[in-house]
Amino acid sequence: MTPPADAPAFLATCGWEGAAIAPLAGDASFRRYFRVTDGTRSAVLMDAPPPHEDPRPFLSVARWLTAKGFAAPAILGLDEARGLVLLEDFGDARMREAIEADPDATIPLYAAAVDLLVALRAHAPEGLAPYDAAVLHREVDLFTQWYAPAVGRQVDTAGYRAAWDAVFAHGLTDKPVSVLRDYHVENLMLVGPQRSLGLLDFQDALAGHAAYDLVSLLQDARRDVEPSIEAAMLARYLAATGEGDGFLNAYHVLGAQRNAKILGIFTRLWQRDGKARYTALCPRVWAYLERDLSQPVLAPVAAWFADNIPPELRGDPGVLAA
Repeated sequence: MTPPADAPAFLATCGWEGAAIAPLAGDASFRRYFRVTDGTRSAVLMDAPPPHEDPRPFLSVARWLTAKGFAAPAILGLDEARGLVLLEDFGDARMREAIEADPDATIPLYAAAVDLLVALRAHAPEGLAPYDAAVLHREVDLFTQWYAPAVGRQVDTAGYRAAWDAVFAHGLTDKPVSVLRDYHVENLMLVGPQRSLGLLDFQDALAGHAAYDLVSLLQDARRDVEPSIEAAMLARYLAATGEGDGFLNAYHVLGAQRNAKILGIFTRLWQRDGKARYTALCPRVWAYLERDLSQPVLAPVAAWFADNIPPELRGDPGVLAA
């Protein structure tokens, strides 16, 4: 988390000459974040180094969200060639810590997050690639590419693809919304005196089914979401939108797809990138996946998992591979 060497010069061009730079966060990608302070003012420096990262999708979605009335960080400075972006600082009040500090805030904050998704679907996506079957397959294949080998399983990859082919139609739509794709409590900030929800980490947005971000929120890989809360928030969303059983089928199909993908990603982060901490999250992800697989709409996929991944190999791949 050492700041990039050219950060001070970049900050000077943005009117922040001499500002202090302190580590703020890293994530599962090559992006890094630093807090920049100068007296009483602060900002966030995003380091998205090329060729590994491209800040332009983030900038495009941020501008679109702001134009539609949602709280995305304002862009204070940009050096596209170096992948440096200076952003508005939303502070440190994340939804996750707010819930942990005050459990009574759980339902109101989740309700606010659900209501934001209801509002987001009112705006047609602009300039986003489709979240189509090809993308869904490419993502879910990460499970057979990384998780299965890590736990010593040679699996039926053709049957895996066929099982997902049998259900993916439920997760596609002819009325796409802007899918932010990492919509969960660690990317939702409480901003300003009103503690309205600010959005982070949306650079991978695609045009797809509205159920995806909802399942990202309610089947959160980083914290347990009780089934009762998931059910209540699903009911809230359905009541607000008039959606029905077709949406619920999409929700569970995309939940299973997302969770299988995450198991592959977390295994890859451990094996390829040396980020072993992610494997400890896998048992929670398995619990969500099995919750989705219990739904009738996912019978073909559930049958594949029953035949290929026995219960004793559903857990932390770092432990299972030891």
